[in-house]
Amino acid sequence: MTEVTATTPVTPVAPAVVHLRRAGCSLLLEFTPDRLPMVRHWGADLGPLDAEAARAACLAGDGIGRLSGELDARPTSVVPEPWTGWMGRPGLLGSRRGRNFSPAFTLSAVTLDGGDVRGFAEAGAAVVEATAVDPESRIRLLLTLEMLESGLVRTRGRLRNEGAEFELDQLSLCLPVPAYATELVDFTGRWGMERRAQRQEFAVGTHLRENRRGRTGLDSAYVLHATEAGSDFARGETWAVHVAWSGNHRHLAEHDSSGIRLLGGGELLLPGEIRLANGEEYQGPWLYAAYGEGLDRVAHRFHDHLRGRPHHVSPRRPVTLNTWEAVYFAHDHERLLQLVDLAAEIGVERFVLDDGWFGGRRHERAGLGDWTVSADAWPDGLHPLVDAVRKHGMEFGLWMEPEMVNLDSDLARAHPEWIMAARRQLPVEQRAQHVLNLSLPDCYQAVLSQILAILDAYPVGAIKWDHNRDHVEAGLQPHGGRPAEHRQTLALYRMLEEIKAAHPALEIESCAAGGGRVDLGILELTDRVWVSDVSDPLERQRLLRWSGQLLPTELMGSHIASPRSHTTGRRHDLSFRGATALFGHLGVEWDLTSTTPEERAELAQWIALYKEHRELLHTGTMWRGPDPGHGIQTHGVVAKDRSQGLYEIAALTWCEPAAPPHARLKGLDEERRYRVRPLVVGSPPSGFSPPAWWREEGIDIPGSVLARVGLQVPGMHPEHSVLVHVERLS
Repeated sequence: MTEVTATTPVTPVAPAVVHLRRAGCSLLLEFTPDRLPMVRHWGADLGPLDAEAARAACLAGDGIGRLSGELDARPTSVVPEPWTGWMGRPGLLGSRRGRNFSPAFTLSAVTLDGGDVRGFAEAGAAVVEATAVDPESRIRLLLTLEMLESGLVRTRGRLRNEGAEFELDQLSLCLPVPAYATELVDFTGRWGMERRAQRQEFAVGTHLRENRRGRTGLDSAYVLHATEAGSDFARGETWAVHVAWSGNHRHLAEHDSSGIRLLGGGELLLPGEIRLANGEEYQGPWLYAAYGEGLDRVAHRFHDHLRGRPHHVSPRRPVTLNTWEAVYFAHDHERLLQLVDLAAEIGVERFVLDDGWFGGRRHERAGLGDWTVSADAWPDGLHPLVDAVRKHGMEFGLWMEPEMVNLDSDLARAHPEWIMAARRQLPVEQRAQHVLNLSLPDCYQAVLSQILAILDAYPVGAIKWDHNRDHVEAGLQPHGGRPAEHRQTLALYRMLEEIKAAHPALEIESCAAGGGRVDLGILELTDRVWVSDVSDPLERQRLLRWSGQLLPTELMGSHIASPRSHTTGRRHDLSFRGATALFGHLGVEWDLTSTTPEERAELAQWIALYKEHRELLHTGTMWRGPDPGHGIQTHGVVAKDRSQGLYEIAALTWCEPAAPPHARLKGLDEERRYRVRPLVVGSPPSGFSPPAWWREEGIDIPGSVLARVGLQVPGMHPEHSVLVHVERLS
């Protein structure tokens, strides 16, 4: 074993405090020579501080009362350190074959937007970097903490080894929350039931959500919140974290017996996955942190951040038709051309050809990995279909699943060693497919070259990029089965970057058996998310409602499907299907060749309504009413200047009590008056009984009444809804 010796002594920094403020939030950081950075306050804006006030604020929260005999521990840092007396999960775990397992860092540099910090500094949206070194363990840690324009805080760490090989097991970052954050809210789910919210006590111990699926996961924690008891969308101080990583990851909430409460997370590393030679580095993913009064305010920060991306989509999102539930694998040319004509007739603007166009893909057990147009299914290539689509002025889109392979494929037969596995025996199958190891250069290049060849041959405007199976025993097959999840995720990101660089106008949708890959890492490189494979509007009411905790409407694929759901078997009127789908990026998932002229005429009206209001829907602020304990759910989108809003009032079950309740419309200017008008497409919902305010010409109501009293909910049968448009009068 190589002997570890101390490096040259480190010159520590002088004590400093930095206060960052933006969009109603504050982040107060304290830096001392013998500690990693400490967060003294993360939450509501403290207002402008001077050096004396900032240091007093640090002291106000310092020191935890302890009984005799308890450990004299110190406050935790962004990376909790065992040497300080912290008895919870360490932020950094690793060693050199069992040695140097508990580093003690000295802070050697602190910068604010690149300039040295001396004493005290205050700024708005800004970047703080802190460099720390442990001379004995011979590792260096660079921590970045950033306040964004949206009020979001994000932080990440980069570890550099400066000695013999260091095996890293974990690098998790944490932020403190106050003692009155007594409840936790996060999510779980499965296929077709993504993002089911769950609430529990923030009890002593560790609430740990680990994901080992090689993607964000259908059961992802998604956003982990700590909140005041009884909070909801409008009430209760709330703190939340999200790990921006599309591979294995963890979210955690920690409450130790002394009263310290932390939220955090990072990448989940498999055994031996990160081994750093001298001079090598590991950089973890961003941990995003959001604060707000109520869950809506937390969501708004994520929405504002995503809308501020340089590559963010236009609010005039094109109405999309996807062919999957219309034809499945049966790529009959005449039927597809008829579908193109009918799509154009009702106002569709993007036509996406789903699975079945390539290789031997006549069913789900063959063809994945062979990304060339099937001569059997398309003897003249895709040109006849593409030409028909473009003749109608529509954009052409294509489904792909580039990370996967069927054993019955030319690629798998030629290169079985490219399949991820931990041993000679292949992992258990899921959907008759396996995972390709994109971290192998030859495999990566083979997949990328096929994709670019298709994009060069056809004018493809959008890709639906799918990922239909979890990773199981995802190892590097030619090299003894060593885990390769970290490298696989980086390879995916690199491939998406290369594709976007070659085709800058291309839109990519993140789909993973529905909503299985939704995170701020993949959204740096994609433009849409397929929320779920289930388009049943009753399920979609919940799916859109809670997916909105991270995503704004324009990024959520939301389609009007057939009257009878292909996944649940339920039947719903077009009025409920249309109103539900309106609050996302609208599309159609319906075999139009089986529809009546009357159905297509009404569907065209829904599409026209979406086009009329899509800029409002895709730039406005989302507001959600209380959970539907009485059977009624209300939500809406309000323009940033509060000049107008569009709301849906949905009856999910029979109302309790017998008389329908009032629906309060949130987000409006309570000091102004609004014209309230129902929006009706086709026939009113089944069982409809109009209240007094239901007038085609509208009724004028003060914003204060709409917000505090609300509107009497119309009578209607369960699984129906109505739309309300409000417009400011002056």
